[in-house]
Amino acid sequence: MPRATVQGHSGELIFGTMDGIEVVCMKGRFHFYEGHSMQNVVLPVRVMRLMGVKLLVVTNASGGLKKEQSVGDIVVIQDHFAAPILAGNNPLRGVNDPLLGDRFPSVSDAYDDTLQAIIMKMGNELGMSDILRPDGVYCFVSGPSYESKAECRFLSSIGGDTVGMSTVPEVLAAKHCGMKVLTLSFVTNKVIFSDDQGPAASHAEVMEAVTRSGANLELLVKTFVTKGAIGEYLYNCKPAPVFDYKAHKPTSAAATATTSGPCGKARCTCGTNCKCGDNCNCDTVSHCNTGTG
Repeated sequence: MPRATVQGHSGELIFGTMDGIEVVCMKGRFHFYEGHSMQNVVLPVRVMRLMGVKLLVVTNASGGLKKEQSVGDIVVIQDHFAAPILAGNNPLRGVNDPLLGDRFPSVSDAYDDTLQAIIMKMGNELGMSDILRPDGVYCFVSGPSYESKAECRFLSSIGGDTVGMSTVPEVLAAKHCGMKVLTLSFVTNKVIFSDDQGPAASHAEVMEAVTRSGANLELLVKTFVTKGAIGEYLYNCKPAPVFDYKAHKPTSAAATATTSGPCGKARCTCGTNCKCGDNCNCDTVSHCNTGTG
């Protein structure tokens, strides 16, 4: 199992209830820049889905790309731009398990308008209308280096509101396996567009902002995860898939092939003398295809 290595990410799973709603909270997460594969980055999301989780609430610390933003603002994300994903580092890359999700899932509907409306209503009731911003676009970069001035200008020019090094892989995995998603981006620093804007970004600045203003985000999430706010919404969500682990056969040939012969099919059980080749039909017949029995 991978381990979280970043300051502020203890790598714990906390189970409990909030207003009668069963929850599991990740105290920290895995990042691509730590050297984890994308599959490991999103592993907790898939495990949660198989445990029955219907809704994923994702929070992140981010750099603000809009001049009108202030440190401490909370941006409700409704879209994203993900350069690492476009470059081929997609957590859905590889053999797809159709029991978990479609081979080609849509992403344009990954962020739910209904959830944004609920969280905006909660924010207004809590007196946070001056710091809560709707319809945000989150820009995912791989890190761990912060963005250059030119990169920040580019991300702002294409409509980005916040930028960070997480979130999008988890959102893609959640969308793939049928989970609803709410993403809240907490602005911990203003990005640097030019040399006259002040000191360069640092992790210490991020941690200081979280300590100073993170209570607002915590209160917002606590108010959101209540039966009065989302109880009916959760009731109407699609349930998690039910797996028959004894009947289900993995589809990854690399993980399950038991032969060193010419057949690399995932369901080949012939052993080291396999003579199936490309015509393997081990999943449709009950006898051995080694040519000897």
